[in-house]
Amino acid sequence: MNASGRPQENSVARDLDADHGAHQQAHQRADRRQLLVATGAAATVGLAALGGPATSSSRVASVQTRKRVQWRLASSFPASLEAMFGAAEVLSARVAAMTDGAFEIKVYQAGELTPALQVMDGVEKATFEVGQTAGYYYKGKNPALVFDTCVPFGLNPRQQQAWLIQGGGLELVRRLYADFGIVNFAAGNTGVQMGGWFRTRVDSAADLRGLKMRIPGLGGDVMDALGVVVQVLGGADIYPALERGTIDATEWVGPFDDEKLGFHKVAQHYYYPGWWEPGPELSFMVNRNAFDALPSDYRAVFETATREASAWMQSKYDQENPRALSRLVDQGVDLRAFPEDLMREARDASEQLLADKGAGDATYAELLDQWRKFRDESFAWFGTAERAYAEFAFRG
Repeated sequence: MNASGRPQENSVARDLDADHGAHQQAHQRADRRQLLVATGAAATVGLAALGGPATSSSRVASVQTRKRVQWRLASSFPASLEAMFGAAEVLSARVAAMTDGAFEIKVYQAGELTPALQVMDGVEKATFEVGQTAGYYYKGKNPALVFDTCVPFGLNPRQQQAWLIQGGGLELVRRLYADFGIVNFAAGNTGVQMGGWFRTRVDSAADLRGLKMRIPGLGGDVMDALGVVVQVLGGADIYPALERGTIDATEWVGPFDDEKLGFHKVAQHYYYPGWWEPGPELSFMVNRNAFDALPSDYRAVFETATREASAWMQSKYDQENPRALSRLVDQGVDLRAFPEDLMREARDASEQLLADKGAGDATYAELLDQWRKFRDESFAWFGTAERAYAEFAFRG
């Protein structure tokens, strides 16, 4: 997952944009209607939670006396990605509802306030108060930031959220962000991602060598170790690069988003699983000074709203991905699992890469050790009842 999009100057992209435009508008109208209904209910509950009875007279008095705050949120994602970008809109709507509109967060898609991969920089510099992005985009600032999102062969969505929220992960990662004047909140998970789109078949690990692939993060480092020529491209540049053969393969997220971006029109082989992103968690990054300046009840409102936005995003993907995958297969997409030898080599390379990074960085090593302990315990549990059920039920 990565940057924003702009219209492609070719007939395929124009057709895609036209088809998607009508589809998107219909979805947005429906989403807005649902949001308004839900927001009305949330306002009543939120007002009561903040200590005021849900009556019109008390609400007017509350609005008049409550501090007005206006924030800007910069996302790393385009508005067309309804699940990712939509989570930021849910955050904004819930914060406003629970403060009777006194706390406003205006949401901007990638490229409007800052380039998609510079959102953390903007929050750090207080160019805007909050960003919606992914920690692993900024591993150049601190390599351990990848744990805020995910690492190859790491935790699945439920495990990642359990580690962050219950297992002490959030506290550890917040120490990293503190160096940049940022406090982070879990912002939603995409679910286990797909392995991406390939112009030619990959029947063994050897077929990866020399392949040009767009893939960011730690997954890109592992692919590099397997002989892939790794490239990092913004979302707007992926389709034309794949169409022209500048790259041979790309990953993004999963069927719901991938279908919108049209990759199936220029690469027919769709692989799974995305072992490099088994449970990627996005982040709401907030400027620490701006957060500390909020009234205490607004800070509580914001954190509560991030939890709701996070749950909404995961459920949106879980609802839409099955339908999108079915549509892609119906259009002739060649759906394939990565070969076993590739999975084994990638896992070995990933473990070596983590060990090497931990050996030279005490902070990284501390976080890695705590994370590995959680992973081993969680895998042991998920490998019993969860695994047995999935292996029986999911095979049909």
